[in-house]
Amino acid sequence: MRIKSALAVVAIATLTTACGGGGGGESSSPNEPVKVNFLSLAWQKESVAANKQLVEEWNKANPNIQVTYVQGSWDNVNDQLVTQFAGGTAPDVIHNDSPALSGFATDGYLLDLSGKLPAELKNDIPQAAWDTVTFDGGKGEQGVYGVPFLQESQVIIANKKLLEAAKVRIPTADAPWTWDEFSAAAKKMTKGDTYGVAWPMKSPVNKTLNLALNFGGTFFQTAGGKTTVKVGPEEREVLQRIHDQLYKDKSADPAALGQGTADPLPAFYKGKFALLPSGVYLRQQVAEQAPDGFEWVTLPGPKGTTTQQGAVSQTLSIAQESEHSDEAMKFISFFLNGPNQAKLAKGDWLLPTSVKAAADPAMTSEENGWDVATASAKDLVVAPFLKVNGFDEWKSKVATPALQEYFANKITIDEVAKRLVEDGNQVLERYQR
Repeated sequence: MRIKSALAVVAIATLTTACGGGGGGESSSPNEPVKVNFLSLAWQKESVAANKQLVEEWNKANPNIQVTYVQGSWDNVNDQLVTQFAGGTAPDVIHNDSPALSGFATDGYLLDLSGKLPAELKNDIPQAAWDTVTFDGGKGEQGVYGVPFLQESQVIIANKKLLEAAKVRIPTADAPWTWDEFSAAAKKMTKGDTYGVAWPMKSPVNKTLNLALNFGGTFFQTAGGKTTVKVGPEEREVLQRIHDQLYKDKSADPAALGQGTADPLPAFYKGKFALLPSGVYLRQQVAEQAPDGFEWVTLPGPKGTTTQQGAVSQTLSIAQESEHSDEAMKFISFFLNGPNQAKLAKGDWLLPTSVKAAADPAMTSEENGWDVATASAKDLVVAPFLKVNGFDEWKSKVATPALQEYFANKITIDEVAKRLVEDGNQVLERYQR
C-alpha cells in the first residue's frame, strides 16, 4: 500500500528535532514574517517536486507567512510525531493518512478544523472524503482533524494484447465487469503457461477489506458502543472468489501469491498472466518500466452487489499546539485548491478529493488510464476499519497471518473466519475496556 500507517507506539528521543523544531512555527517579532513548518511525506520524485513548487509559489506570494518545507518519511512518521507532540516540537502542518488521525485526535494533539475550514475548500471536497477524517476527539463530539486530499482505489491493469485476443467484453467505468464476468474472463485467458490473473497477497488485509465492500462486507460491527469482528456471507464473498480463482478455476498464477504489490510486474511484462488487480498508483511503474512494445490498459475494479470500495485518505492536519493555526489553514487552503490538488495527484498517481481537480484535463486523459482511475473515485466510501480502535494490531497479529494461510490453501474459509473473529475480538476487547 502506498497509503500506509506505522504504529505510533514508542517515543524515540533522538527524533525530537527531526522536523527542524517547531510547534507553532517560531514566534516572530512584529516586523518578521510568521514562520510555519510543513511536514511533507511526499516521496516520489514528481510528487516531491510538486510539493516544493507549491511551497515556493506560496512564499513568493505571501511574504508575511513563510512556510518551511520539511521532508518526512512514511516509514517512521507516527513514531516521530509521538515524540514531537510530547516534546512540544511538532510541525504546524502535518501530512499523514486518515487511519493515523484518530489516535492523535483522541490524545488532543490535533486541532479540530471544523470551525476553520473555508467554505470554498469544504464544498470542493465530497462528504464521503470528509468522513474519513471525522472522529470523536475524546470529548464525545465529532470533529474534523485533517483535510483529505489524495485517495487510492483498486483497478485492474491488463495486458492489452491478451485481453483483446480473449475476445471478452472490455469493461468501462460505467459498465465494469461483475465478479462473475471477471472470473470468466480470467478463465478464458488461462492458456498454456499463461494465467488469467495474479493476486500478490504478501500484504492481503487492505486489499481484501476494501474489495469486500463490493458485497457489503464490512468485517466490523458496532452495537452498544462495542465493536466486534464480523465475517458473515458478505465478507466471505471476495475471500471465496479469490480462493476459487487460485484453486478451483486455476486461473490465478500461484507464483504471485506471496509477492508484494509490484513484485509480479516482470512476469506481467513477459505475458505470464493477463490481469493484475492493484492500487491506481501502480500505473506509474508500468508506464515507466514496461518494455518497448508492451501494451497495457487500466480497467475498473469488478462489481459485486455494489461498486463500493473502502477509502483511506492522505491528509493535512494542524497541530493543536500551533501558535499560527490561522496562517497554517490559509496555506492548506492554497496548497489543496483544485488546480494544486490536480498537480499533487498527478505527481503521486493517486486520486484527488477535489471535485475541481477531478475535472482537470490531466485527470481525465485516456493516457495511462487516468480517465478510468479518476472515475473510480465515485465508488470510494469511508473504510469501516478507519473507525476501529485496535485495527492496526488486529491487522498485523491476526488478519495478515490468517489470510495468508487461507490464500495459501492451508486453512478453510470457516477456519479463517473463526480466527479473524475469535482472535480478533480478543484484540479489540483490550482497546474497549
